[in-house]
Amino acid sequence: MKDKLVTQQRMRTQAGRAEDGLGPNTDIGNRLRALYGAVQEEGVPDQLLDLLEKLDSAEQAQKAKNAPRDGE
Repeated sequence: MKDKLVTQQRMRTQAGRAEDGLGPNTDIGNRLRALYGAVQEEGVPDQLLDLLEKLDSAEQAQKAKNAPRDGE
């Protein structure tokens, strides 16, 4: 009897998930959306911004160094 109830509950759960067209992937999708949204709201750390500025400066200096000079 208990096995029959468990089986019926599983069938109801699976049927409910099948209605949305995604089945068990719905839960995964919802969690991924929540995680992605939380990451989007986080700010960029100041240390990373400083490193990016230094990289940009180094790239500009390298380009200026390698640029052809008018007199040569």
